[in-house]
Amino acid sequence: MSTRPARRAVLAAGLAAGATAALSGCATGGAGGRGGPAPEVPEADGKQLRGTVTVWSWDVAAKAMRRLAKDFQAKHPGTAVTVRDIGYDSAYDKITVGLKSGSGLPDVLTVEGPRMATYTGNFPRGFYDLTKPAGAHRKNFDEASWKTVVGPRGRTVALPWDIGPCGMFYRRDYFRAAGIEPGSIRTWDDYVQAGEQLRKRTGRRMLVLDTVEDSTFAMLLQQQGRHFYADGRVAVDSPEAVRAATLLKTLADRDLVDYQKGWDGLVTATKAGRAATETSAAWWMGTLLADAPELKGRFGVLPMPAFTAGGARTSNRGGSVLAVPEQSRNPGLAWAFVEFLLTSVPNQVSMLKREGLFPAFLPALADPYLSTPQEYFGGQAALKVFADLAPTTPPVEYTEDGAKASEIMFSTISGILTRDKDPREALGSAAAQIASATGRPRIAG
Repeated sequence: MSTRPARRAVLAAGLAAGATAALSGCATGGAGGRGGPAPEVPEADGKQLRGTVTVWSWDVAAKAMRRLAKDFQAKHPGTAVTVRDIGYDSAYDKITVGLKSGSGLPDVLTVEGPRMATYTGNFPRGFYDLTKPAGAHRKNFDEASWKTVVGPRGRTVALPWDIGPCGMFYRRDYFRAAGIEPGSIRTWDDYVQAGEQLRKRTGRRMLVLDTVEDSTFAMLLQQQGRHFYADGRVAVDSPEAVRAATLLKTLADRDLVDYQKGWDGLVTATKAGRAATETSAAWWMGTLLADAPELKGRFGVLPMPAFTAGGARTSNRGGSVLAVPEQSRNPGLAWAFVEFLLTSVPNQVSMLKREGLFPAFLPALADPYLSTPQEYFGGQAALKVFADLAPTTPPVEYTEDGAKASEIMFSTISGILTRDKDPREALGSAAAQIASATGRPRIAG
């Protein structure tokens, strides 16, 4: 699920037509912090499902579940599913309070994938163990999304819902004016060279970066199979991290970056045509369709450039999972609803069409709908690009200390981009800060 949930509503509309705050304060404790293993979800005979469950979610995700809950109830008479839209801005405060106090949570929780590690690390008994029932579906999810639902003890604590496979959106008209062949951009070196050619021939820049909280660095890390931690150690100064930060500084030094602040700045710059590309997730399609309809036919989609020839050409931004809290009063029915919602091709495709939720369930990516040409993208089957990339997304490690690292890394990357700091030195300093803040050892230094 994108951290900009409202943007998925516009993705759904377009397809049909053609933050860290609460988590950084988590502390081990509460009912979910008791010792011992998490309870296993009880098996439920589909013919005997009865009772009610309550689900917490927000925005279009809540809308999707309300719609499909009617089908679930029709299939299982005697059941009732109540979906509460708790709002994204307050969702994690409410979840954290519920886990710490040991009361007040629903039967099913929506959580963004990378954030699950914060909860499973701080509240090891906070969620039902779904290892046995979820095991039957393991083969139908990619490694990266499955990594987000496995707790620190190797137990499955949720099921992946939607994902944000990344590609490169590019302006066909700008590339044409600069004489750039889109298919020639296979590596980041190719991308830099194309950017210089674009700047020389058109005066335009290649991409937009946020001066305060840019997420491109994390995306480039995952492309290389890394994140902020590796084997529990601080890894923000790894060779992969230095490579990613050096790429960003190279782009900045060669005047290929248009700097903006925040989401609105990015959207405004895109509408104004201030850059030729945007490396983002599938849900960025919705932003273009809703906020820049006048640019129809001017965009195309490519895989991300690789760091080395033949290397990974995608990453992930966003995505969510569904979990059953230990506080659930009807865990068997709760799991049955999660399984119904997320392991059905028709359900997953309908959520892509109507709510813009890009499926984590791999069988859904083979549906003919994803191969449909889209007029906005010049007749290209843009969804197919992301469908092909999704299974190749590199899995990475998340921990309960992700929020602490994120805050430090935002400042670090901003310094590299706008204050000419040396990438290796800046990342080394960041690693020392994170190690001090978390008590974790470093992989280097």
